[in-house]
Amino acid sequence: MATRRRAGLPVAAVLLLAALLAGGAAADDASSDDYAGAPSSPGCSNKFQLVKVKNWVNGTEGTTVVGLSARFGASLPRDIHEARKTFAVLANPLDCCSNLTSKLTNSVALATRGECAFTAKAKIAQAGGAAGLLVINDNEELYKMICSENDTSINVTIPVVMIPQSAGKKLKDLLDHGASVEVQLYSPNRPVVDLSACFLWIMAVGTIVCASLWTEFVACEQVDERYDQLTRKEGPNSGTNYREDKEIFEISAKSAIVFIIVASVFLLLLFYFMSSWFVWVLIVLFCIGGIEGMHVCLVTLLSRIFKDCGQKTVQLPFLGEVLSLSVGIVPLCVVFAILWAVYRHASFAWIGQDILGICLMITVLQMARLPNIKVASALLSAAFVYDIFWVFISPLIFHESVMIAVARGDNTGETIPMLLRIPRFFDPWGGYDMIGFGDIIFPGLLVAFSYRFDRASKKGILNGYFLWLTLGYAVGLFLTYVALFLMDGHGQPALLYLVPCTLGVVVILGWLRGELHDLWNYGKIQTENLVDEP
Repeated sequence: MATRRRAGLPVAAVLLLAALLAGGAAADDASSDDYAGAPSSPGCSNKFQLVKVKNWVNGTEGTTVVGLSARFGASLPRDIHEARKTFAVLANPLDCCSNLTSKLTNSVALATRGECAFTAKAKIAQAGGAAGLLVINDNEELYKMICSENDTSINVTIPVVMIPQSAGKKLKDLLDHGASVEVQLYSPNRPVVDLSACFLWIMAVGTIVCASLWTEFVACEQVDERYDQLTRKEGPNSGTNYREDKEIFEISAKSAIVFIIVASVFLLLLFYFMSSWFVWVLIVLFCIGGIEGMHVCLVTLLSRIFKDCGQKTVQLPFLGEVLSLSVGIVPLCVVFAILWAVYRHASFAWIGQDILGICLMITVLQMARLPNIKVASALLSAAFVYDIFWVFISPLIFHESVMIAVARGDNTGETIPMLLRIPRFFDPWGGYDMIGFGDIIFPGLLVAFSYRFDRASKKGILNGYFLWLTLGYAVGLFLTYVALFLMDGHGQPALLYLVPCTLGVVVILGWLRGELHDLWNYGKIQTENLVDEP
């Protein structure tokens, strides 16, 4: 007899909490959103743009620096072939706030931030004959250089670009030591169609579909008509005769609200006390969850393909009887996760992160289940408010988006790993498209429930709910990326679009079909125990 356990799965609860923390922002990490609050006046109405600063030191090409253009000044060419190389010269005085003694004719001036307005620096550099101005920021962020309210008419005809402190200090040190430094400034366009986002969309939708169908078509479990639940059927196609308790974490309305409250508190702790060791705790949790998820997926798949392997067990000290497959697969999964952790900053690390993440999410969607639409409404509505508040409303209180700051891992050099990401292969700015686990798991719980409901109610594809919720999720995620494009890459609360397109669809469809009462109260009269087939 396999008994359902409502509260005996702390791992599932922790993973759901971690998923919610990472559920706030579908985004890319190379955005240059405009600042609507910046004063606009004649000569000070440019759109902020990311700028590539290519540089050569004594004829040898160095690492390209990414800067940010000012609200004022000349626009930069979009094509690298239209940009010309120019020698860089240190401003003297270095703050570029008074008449210059250095010769800047047809050169790009390099100056530090501070002591006077950005527009004053630009005017002085221009008066000295400079062809452009690079402003070194006092930190690694790219500050938006705007005009003051007193600047009613700006006549700056040279490009003005801010660069990070580390890159500026390096160029300054080279010039101090007599090196010849040339720079080339240009701002290439980003592609209109983001193919990497298309691949990420397929990965997210595919993960939900795979997780929903996994139990019946891969693990070979079927709907038990007596209990309307999923139970293991022993037989020649089951892949294994090895029986084990199937642990299910059934989410309740109360636990859904508690999840949101706890996640909010934890998010604030991360925001205020973010440090590398804190992120490392999340990395370790991700690795543990990824190992378990990868192990479960591989054992299930191999047991399905090689049925004899799935029937063999061995006795191990402290662990008792375990599948022989697990003995070989667990070390493989551990090594895979460790290698990802060690090389997580490498250009190829996203592959390992996505594999571990997809396996983890499939497993979580098998372990955690929604019993009915009533609980789904509580969970997704609370997550909907949570997402919007911490992405869009929190800047009004905390002066920046708490969710986006935590997802970036500000000031730690690390990023939270609970997300799928894929490089922007065809974007000259590079970076990654990303989506948090929460934006897949929480709607995925509802989609998986719809599949179980359809099977228990013997519904077909068109008169069921699974197909329409899957399409709803796909449309919602598409709308998220449309909003991301329109907002110039600024992080979006994906659940703002996903919840109406999934929960809204099932509620409206159930109401139109007269089945909303059944969906709302599904599972209430069902027994707590799952009885095996004789």
